[in-house]
Amino acid sequence: SFADPSLLSERKRRDREGRSNVVLWRQPLVTLQYFFLETLINLKEWTIKLWHRRSILVCFLLMLAVLTATYYIEGTHQQYVRYMEKKFFWCAYWVGLGILSSVGLGTGLHTFLLYLGPHIASVTLAAYECNSVNFPEPPYPDEIICPDGETAEGSISLWAIISKVRLEACMWGAGTAIGELPPYFMARAARLSGAEPDDEEYQEFEEMLENAETAQDFASRAKLAVQNLVQKVGFFGILACASIPNPLFDLAGITCGHFLVPFWTFFGATLIGKAVIKMHIQKLFVIITFSKHIVEQMVSLIGAIPSIGPSLQKPFQEYLEAQRIKLHHRSESGVPQGENWLSWLFEKLVIVMVFYFILSIINSMAQSYAKRLQQKTYSEEKNK
Repeated sequence: SFADPSLLSERKRRDREGRSNVVLWRQPLVTLQYFFLETLINLKEWTIKLWHRRSILVCFLLMLAVLTATYYIEGTHQQYVRYMEKKFFWCAYWVGLGILSSVGLGTGLHTFLLYLGPHIASVTLAAYECNSVNFPEPPYPDEIICPDGETAEGSISLWAIISKVRLEACMWGAGTAIGELPPYFMARAARLSGAEPDDEEYQEFEEMLENAETAQDFASRAKLAVQNLVQKVGFFGILACASIPNPLFDLAGITCGHFLVPFWTFFGATLIGKAVIKMHIQKLFVIITFSKHIVEQMVSLIGAIPSIGPSLQKPFQEYLEAQRIKLHHRSESGVPQGENWLSWLFEKLVIVMVFYFILSIINSMAQSYAKRLQQKTYSEEKNK
């Protein structure tokens, strides 16, 4: 079967179909077993890699010990330590969400729709209601409360809102750029080693290169266009692909790795595109969409829908009114916070998305272990 390419291709196709059945809702026991075994193998591999880089690990532990001592020793420096601690964890939170959105261990958690977008929308609504972005800290960013001082009506500007959410938006964009590195490193390692890659996306990429002249369907031509742009234009081609919402950007990472594009050329263009250009476009879109007059117009349009309009309009009006009351009262003031079905629905949506994300990770790691078993079988048959 290894001598006949058609038989080998057919066998690999059957193996892929077999791996796709290793999911919790079809083979729960096998999937959980494979997941735990793959987790143990990954822990072992990471431990070996750390041992080989023990000098770097020792330096990191020494630096961590110094920072820990600085954190716990009393002194005038504590005010700066607390400030840096707060900023570090805030940035790490958004970078982590960006990585989850981009890499996700074979899947993606749409953290912009679930976390960053709603955060920008909340700040935008609060800014127009309070006519200020100087929300008291604490409770901001956990809770948004209007400042005590009265500000003139209409004094808030679009640039002020952009500046208020710039840090978290750029950190999220940087996280998505970091999440694009695995396809790049995989393709680069496969090209340098000369070994046959076992990643399906890379195999699809090589097949696309072989069949470039005969590509007819739109998806193949779009992938080929991305590949040509990145290969021929270089830094600015990567920057262009990273600066717009592009579901094919994984292919750009594989292309850069395959053609041995320097790391800083790829990562620098990706970081600028995603953390600066693309994030400002997305941020501006959310801010404009949730500006006060547009929100009021949208609620009015909902009410204009025949028959069901008024019934749909009421919960939106109640939600906006509850948010306005909340912005002008602190939580300890005793103002009742009514439950709204929109906020309840959004909370349940977030729970479902996170739960699905966890299930996808378990399935992905179980399928990785199934792939290991199949590759082991290939190796044993080749050595016979």
